[in-house]
Amino acid sequence: MPRILGVDIPNDKRTVIALRYIYGIGPFLAEQLCERTGIDPDKRSKDLTEDDLAKLASLLDSEYVVEGQLRRQVQQAISRLRDIGCYRGLRHRKGLPVHGQRTRTNARTRKGPRKTVAGKKGVKEMR
Repeated sequence: MPRILGVDIPNDKRTVIALRYIYGIGPFLAEQLCERTGIDPDKRSKDLTEDDLAKLASLLDSEYVVEGQLRRQVQQAISRLRDIGCYRGLRHRKGLPVHGQRTRTNARTRKGPRKTVAGKKGVKEMR
């Protein structure tokens, strides 16, 4: 498996697809990287030479924020929101959706599995 910036990219996928396994690289950027380094996007990643991998790694390292550095930036931005106590920070702190989605139904990804609350059993009215 070829390794770029500490990430193993899959062997049998096209280079343009395999690059997306690196955090912070999507379809557009993967296409752009192949174009700028002169690598054929349809070439399988196992067929990449050491020179090709070195070109990709140096370009990513010098001009783009990806992988660990990007993860750190995202975490710092979230912790800043929490610290200043803004609405989005409070939503992050409580583990609820941040971007205005409804929570009465859905939102299970953020809220986690349902917590069943027992209802009242038949309470008889006394006179």
